Amino acid sequence: MPVLNIAMIGTDELAKEIAKSSDQRDVHTYVHKENAADGSQRILSLIRPARFPERLPPFLEALGVARAGFIEVKAIDAALGEALVAFSSAGIERGLYVINPSDDGWVDEERVTALIQQAGLSSWNRVNVDGIEIREKLMEMLDQMLHELTAEAAMPLIIPIDQHFNVKGIGLVAIGYVQQGSVSVHDELLALPSEGNANARSLQVMDDDVQTAVAGDRVGIAMRNADEAWLSNGAILIHAPTPEKSSEEGVPLPLTSTTVTKVKVEKNPFQRKELVMGDVVHIASDLQFVVGRITKVEGEYMDIEWDAPILIRRDGPGRALLNQLDSSPRVIGRITELIEE
Repeated sequence: MPVLNIAMIGTDELAKEIAKSSDQRDVHTYVHKENAADGSQRILSLIRPARFPERLPPFLEALGVARAGFIEVKAIDAALGEALVAFSSAGIERGLYVINPSDDGWVDEERVTALIQQAGLSSWNRVNVDGIEIREKLMEMLDQMLHELTAEAAMPLIIPIDQHFNVKGIGLVAIGYVQQGSVSVHDELLALPSEGNANARSLQVMDDDVQTAVAGDRVGIAMRNADEAWLSNGAILIHAPTPEKSSEEGVPLPLTSTTVTKVKVEKNPFQRKELVMGDVVHIASDLQFVVGRITKVEGEYMDIEWDAPILIRRDGPGRALLNQLDSSPRVIGRITELIEE
């Protein structure tokens, strides 16, 4: 049941032409399911930060989950420019855009094309303002990405938790997107940074009980022997190490917690801000949004002290972005190196 998560900047009206409204939080989600020719089910999941550009973090969360992008261009303005560079910085190489000005508006199509090229999104394609056509193009994109999505499911498990609550008769339920790997019923899980151990009692994906959830799925995990305090403030679930594969025996966990990092950033094409010692910045990584201060700048590298511990991947920065909320655009760029100090 492969799922393509698509970060969308656009209107609720157009989103509902493409997929069925599913969830309303800081980000609104819309889901469309289809059966492929081989009988398997394909799923599109649009993730739309409803209050962008007023609020940046929900958009960054959507970018961290998405593997494709979609923009409805209503006007050429600062918000469009920021959205384009954010998609580019997040490495969203596959995407679609439509030009759909308001009834009394006009958009220079050649200028939009030029901006998309300048932002580094030359592989994105323009489509008509037609929900069915957009859906068909996104389904084609999903089919082209099946190999990549399958490969992500074979990686070590990472599930950032963005909601949790108690359900009568079931207990504590944690909800989040499977960023990579897969989780099955009865798996032993470790919540970081608290290091609390729990068991996956049952799983739900899109309101259906399942035995396994894989990369791309938004999963609800009913957790046995879990403490609600473990899931607060940016918790991430991974597989608990077994006695044969413990970190003490040379198999490290996929994440490590730190408050000081050395960072290298690839700035986006529209970013002219030069960061200096003392600047306040934010990192967006695996649904974490943490503030820090630059303590040293040396060549292409910066040392940053974070106000709270952050969980970083041992095998690379993933889709981590560096941001500064008083810059324009607020997204500084993609973090290419993120090293624990």
